Amino acid sequence: MTIHKIVRCQLSIVNCQLNKVETSELLKKVRQIEIKTRGLSRNIFAGQYHSAFKGRGMAFSEVREYQYGDDIRDIDWNVTARYVRPYVKVFEEERELTVMLLIDVSGSRDFGTVHVMKKEVITEIAATLAFSAIQNNDKIGVIFFSDKVEKFIPPQKGKKHILYVIRELIDFQPAERKTDITQVLKYMTNAIKKRCTAFLISDFIDKGGFKEALTIANRKHDVVAIQVYDERETELPAVGLMKIKDAETGKERWIDSSSARVRAAYKDWWNRRQAVMDDTFKKCRVDSVSIRTEDDYVKALIALFDKRN
Repeated sequence: MTIHKIVRCQLSIVNCQLNKVETSELLKKVRQIEIKTRGLSRNIFAGQYHSAFKGRGMAFSEVREYQYGDDIRDIDWNVTARYVRPYVKVFEEERELTVMLLIDVSGSRDFGTVHVMKKEVITEIAATLAFSAIQNNDKIGVIFFSDKVEKFIPPQKGKKHILYVIRELIDFQPAERKTDITQVLKYMTNAIKKRCTAFLISDFIDKGGFKEALTIANRKHDVVAIQVYDERETELPAVGLMKIKDAETGKERWIDSSSARVRAAYKDWWNRRQAVMDDTFKKCRVDSVSIRTEDDYVKALIALFDKRN
């Protein structure tokens, strides 16, 4: 065996060992997320989720004999005529939903100044919603997006599917770093034929507007917006000259954060941006909630669910 073959074999063994370590670490993370979020969805969201996100309506179940107090509008006249005594139709709620998670995987999610980054909070929120859906016998699907649709996971049921979703939430690496919410909303509107509940989870740092696409999507589906942001994004600290970088474009620039005018301008930009976003959700009739990385997202989600009841 030549020295080159020996080196290649050794490298192959090393790579295999590294892959095993990476896989082991990934499975450990998946397990940790599963334990935490499954417990939350089971113990906290059991009632709120079910009542906040209802089925598609009432579906015919069976016929039975008329009883005192039944609505005469439910009488099945064909069966009544056949048996010469009144029968009524019985309906039940179509409980099963299709739930879609629209997950922002753009570059701006890789930011956090407290204990966790935005992408970690997004992952936990998405996993909690996924377990809540599965426990209510709903299907769950995912669309990862940047300024394009990065990956589509069709809606399915079952624990195996949920664990696959969580693994992708943790480990998915996007091809692009910019954000275009319009693209994912158009894709979902076309790809999902039946009405679904869609959770749009993002920091909503989108250079363009998405109002028209959101309006159209929410007419066909039930869209819920969940904003995840970091407190440091709302205002600049007074630390003097500092270099900042746009995580989505890679552009860098120096700013003087000791200037009160600079800090005021930045805060004004954030407030105006939030006002535009909130106004968009209101006009599109989309329920929404904003969650900081240091906040308890459980309380925020429960408040969102209660608001829908």
